[in-house]
Amino acid sequence: MVACRACPRLVLWREQVAAEKRAAYRDQEYWGRGVPGFGDPKARILIVGLAPAAHGANRTGRVFTGDRSGDFLFAALHRVGLANQAEAVGIDDGLALTDVFITAPVKCAPPANKPTPDERAACRPFFEREVTALAAVKVVVVLGQIGYVAAASEFDLRPRPTFGHGVEVPLDDGRTILCSYHVSQQNTFTGRLTEPMFDAVLVRAIELAGAGRPGSSAGDRR
Repeated sequence: MVACRACPRLVLWREQVAAEKRAAYRDQEYWGRGVPGFGDPKARILIVGLAPAAHGANRTGRVFTGDRSGDFLFAALHRVGLANQAEAVGIDDGLALTDVFITAPVKCAPPANKPTPDERAACRPFFEREVTALAAVKVVVVLGQIGYVAAASEFDLRPRPTFGHGVEVPLDDGRTILCSYHVSQQNTFTGRLTEPMFDAVLVRAIELAGAGRPGSSAGDRR
């Protein structure tokens, strides 16, 4: 997946951003490739976002790391006991997750955070393999509509209930899809998604999955 060049528009954008850089990060080497998921391989909770941020995961090489969305997400995971620290700034920052794995259905940073349907389809095999490998997952927390559609397609959910914050969708195999507004600045800065709202979703995910208990193994730090 890291070596994939299937989508010319995404490859051009991710590499252009990595070459031009943001002024605040001009002394850093950008990752500039596809970004894999990370976390606890024995996770009972899977969090599904949208795609890497241009100057976040596309810079650091770890999903949701180094941007405001990640600041919100990891602070919440720390509050509910699923992360060992509240900050995620780089792959060597010591962050470890317990009982949770985080990924995105689109692996490369898209212009304006808007991947095309063809780009989403090209990335789907990578997402499918990640989900298949996470055999212990009981709850899938989807962040936003695209994450919801990707998860619903993966689990062959038909008909698909309307997306909404806090909506729970039980699956035939006993797992549950749990919906949340995305942790984007557009949502968190405007108050559409608040810390208590998101914490409640994570607490519910823990209840449904029986996750976050002492003795669970922490995942890799990639």
